[in-house]
Amino acid sequence: MNEKKGFSINGFVMVFVLLLAQIGTVVYFDSVAHKAPWHLLPAVLVGVCWAGFFMVQPNQGKVLTFFGSYVGTVKANGLRWTVPLFMRKTLSLRIRNFESAQMKVNDNQGNPVEIAAIIVWSVTDTAEAVFEVDNFESYVLIQSESAIRNMASSFPYDPRDDEGAEVALRSHPQQIADHLQSEIQARLDKAGITVHEARLSHLAYAPEIASAMLQRQQAAAIIAARRKIVDGAVGMVEMALAGLNEKDIVELDDERKANMVSNLLVVLCGDKAAQPVVNSGSLY
Repeated sequence: MNEKKGFSINGFVMVFVLLLAQIGTVVYFDSVAHKAPWHLLPAVLVGVCWAGFFMVQPNQGKVLTFFGSYVGTVKANGLRWTVPLFMRKTLSLRIRNFESAQMKVNDNQGNPVEIAAIIVWSVTDTAEAVFEVDNFESYVLIQSESAIRNMASSFPYDPRDDEGAEVALRSHPQQIADHLQSEIQARLDKAGITVHEARLSHLAYAPEIASAMLQRQQAAAIIAARRKIVDGAVGMVEMALAGLNEKDIVELDDERKANMVSNLLVVLCGDKAAQPVVNSGSLY
């Protein structure tokens, strides 16, 4: 069921019209010579019409039904008038947000993680929100948490060591947020809900494995740093040998080149400052 515009008239215009009609019915009743009960019928009808007034606040809608049938939605702000027999249900169109509870979920590698998200949403189709689901607010909450669980189990917490470009919960926040928003939106389309933003507010390993995973992260960081140090050291050694040969400073055979490379790598890759040994004798 799709939303459609409901019948309504500017309320201030109808106040003026009904006042004139009310005065007309009084004059009519006074002018009748032989008064009968049915002569009061116009006055009763005008009196019933006064029940058709209602207010619409900014970013609100009134869903109109007539004996169980949906007849439209009024979104025009201010004082409005419609058929008095129409039932009117107020629905907020304002943007809302909520933070889901922290949930324990296994990522796609089987590691238990704690995750929570903030969802920003609003009602855009009042007919679907009222008539397609029993309680759209509860529906948004439950379906959002279901989407968060499904998303968390589809990605790893951290990218694997051999797949640096792999999308992971911790390393790719924007891609994860976009994926979560699209997944929640797919679930809430049938309820007339638009998801404006979905973003993780909490992400951590579960307490039972947090210590072990922290050590794993530290080891990965140390290995990556060492790899960068070694790459830089090899480049510096290559540059030093090339400079010596280019400027013809000293002639080195293969054995002494190997010894020099070993010494330079020890100096450049060591954790502590090297203690040099000065040779005051001959070169050999």
